[in-house]
Amino acid sequence: MALKVIGLVGAALVCGTLAINEVGQLDGLNVGTADGKSMQEVFFRSEAVHAQSMTSILTGMSPIKAMEVLQKNNLATPALMLAADLAIGKHHSLRKQPKGYSGIDGARKLLNDMIYESMSKYDAEIAKCTEYYSKQCAAMEACRGQIAASNYVAANSRMLILDSQATINKCEVDIPTMKLELKNHLLKCEHELTKMNTRLKIVMGDIAVMTMILEMTDCEKKLLQMEKFALLHCTDPCTKKSFIEFNHDGLQKKVGRLQSSLSHDLMQSTFADLFEGLEGLGSMEFVQLDSPNKTKFVQYHQIPNKTKFANPPVPRTQVPSNPCNDPNMGAPSAADKRAAKCTIKKSPQCYKLQERFLLIQAGIEDERDELLEEISLLEHFCEQTKKTIETQIQNDEDMLSAAQTKLAAATEKEATAGEAARQTGIENADLNRDLMKQMKTCSGNYINFETEMCALKKIRGELYKMKGGGHSAFFQDCEVAKWSPEECTKKCAGGEQKLTRSVMTHPNGGTKCLPLAAMRSCNNHPCPVNCRVSAWSGWSKCSAECGGGVQQRLREVKVAMKYGGNPCGETSESKACNAQACEMDCDLSGWTKWSTCSKDCDGGTKKRSKFVKKQPLGDGKCADEWSSKRLQYMQCNQKRCKLPVGDVVLKCNKTLDVVMLIDGSGSLGKKGWTAEIKAARTFVDAFAGHGAKSNLAVILYSGPRTWSGVFKCTSKSKKKVNMEKNLWHQDHHSLYE
Repeated sequence: MALKVIGLVGAALVCGTLAINEVGQLDGLNVGTADGKSMQEVFFRSEAVHAQSMTSILTGMSPIKAMEVLQKNNLATPALMLAADLAIGKHHSLRKQPKGYSGIDGARKLLNDMIYESMSKYDAEIAKCTEYYSKQCAAMEACRGQIAASNYVAANSRMLILDSQATINKCEVDIPTMKLELKNHLLKCEHELTKMNTRLKIVMGDIAVMTMILEMTDCEKKLLQMEKFALLHCTDPCTKKSFIEFNHDGLQKKVGRLQSSLSHDLMQSTFADLFEGLEGLGSMEFVQLDSPNKTKFVQYHQIPNKTKFANPPVPRTQVPSNPCNDPNMGAPSAADKRAAKCTIKKSPQCYKLQERFLLIQAGIEDERDELLEEISLLEHFCEQTKKTIETQIQNDEDMLSAAQTKLAAATEKEATAGEAARQTGIENADLNRDLMKQMKTCSGNYINFETEMCALKKIRGELYKMKGGGHSAFFQDCEVAKWSPEECTKKCAGGEQKLTRSVMTHPNGGTKCLPLAAMRSCNNHPCPVNCRVSAWSGWSKCSAECGGGVQQRLREVKVAMKYGGNPCGETSESKACNAQACEMDCDLSGWTKWSTCSKDCDGGTKKRSKFVKKQPLGDGKCADEWSSKRLQYMQCNQKRCKLPVGDVVLKCNKTLDVVMLIDGSGSLGKKGWTAEIKAARTFVDAFAGHGAKSNLAVILYSGPRTWSGVFKCTSKSKKKVNMEKNLWHQDHHSLYE
């Protein structure tokens, strides 16, 4: 009996050692470090491991030790104790077998039932542990995927943050720069417009003055007494400059009110030809002179007719007048100087004078029109440039606002993704601890159930060794094959799967067969999540104005790839921009073809040129349009022209339509008209003669002779104007007599 007890204790020690060793192995396992095979060996206990464990336990287990194990597991019921006593041999001296569970058949049936129950619990424990393992690993896979996705989103957000910060920094530099440029532009435009409007105001004043002069000198209205009018040519003895003036007080005052330099130049050039042999007038001044026929005002004092008394008053000394009121302090006045050197020109004809004043006014009006056009162009340019700069500023401000919004959103998204990754990491750590704990629990339960089955089978084996009573010592437990899984109802996110197994060996006196069908969860891993990104953003501003810069565009990750889904692909793109040099000379076209020769004989020229295709950049250089690098001449037709005997000009026998305009205005003067007619006749003679194929037309143009006629043309009156009677010269030759 002592030997049996010692053997039972030894078996218990062996089983305990095996259990401790298997559970102790789990202390070194961690989901983060242990491979999947190590964890599966714990949860998915294979038949080989189970058989090896059972053999090891049975080898060192005695009947007494088996009873102690069953008592420890609270399985030692009275019926089991009777069956154990029977198996151990306490009733071996009984001549007659006890009935019920105390008999051999009853004890065998009881042990088979208990073994079946232990096998069922072992089978259920494996199913529970593998189910837990599958779901827990799926949950941890989801955590890992979520952490990776959160990290990817955070990285993408960081890229958006850096891009937004770069855009903000560039806009913070560009916006003040553009505002300063706009301010300088407005100041420059204001300054230029002020200067031009001041000039325009002066010119408009001169036009008004010239209008009054024209009205005064209108030949038809006879506002000016021509016989009292004289035109003086004077020379300043100090400056040696020549000038002209009128001796009519009203006219001279009006002329003296002209302010613009253009008006003075026009007055000088227009009246210069009235003095024969005059080369030019260096300066123009119009000084009011006293007319020699002018009656000077003399003040008379009336002597009163008073009675003379004999007692006259004491003679009083009269205060003398101050003779020292000469503004020139005794020196000759400017008028005296000029009068001393002035020569009188015969009064010009009224129509000649009127036409010269009309020419002066026309020149001033041309200046007004040019100024108005320049002012309009400058205002248009200033307004367009202002709008362009304001649009750039507004675009940069919109870009700055959008970048600030994106920065805030990306910062929040990065913080959210980082916090989600941190929380998911904590959750994953908790799942890992629970998994390790459950691994130890499952491993311990496996050992306990196997030890329990070993103890029951040990007692049953001892029971079957008893002979007698017609009982056979042979028995066979039911053996089933491995589970055969059917297809899972889902490919991911948890489905159901039916398990079936077949009977390999039918029972014969042993335990009955375990269930041949079961259901379990399957494919508990999360489904793949494909990446989703937003549309590409617009290209950023170029990082450099010249010399090569970079433009970038990004797209935001809406949903990161998880669990083996489709990746996001590229989330940023860049391209080169402004590759042109910061300083580059202009780009010229090739040489054009040589032009036709300018003359058919006596030596002519032909030319070729280059045009600017691209303007220079920065401090780049570009040849002037008159430079030999862009304009070249070449001599041609160097042969002499041979005139036929008796001809003055070469004859032209080409087929042409020629329209010749002849200026008939009085501004030409008599000599100018004669020279113009001579040139016209010579020109016409060149197309006359044998073989001539040209058609010529001559147009004589002119205008009204007087201001009243001009006013009828230019005024806003709705009255009809008789062109022949009122405006056109009746006899052009009369203009020059």
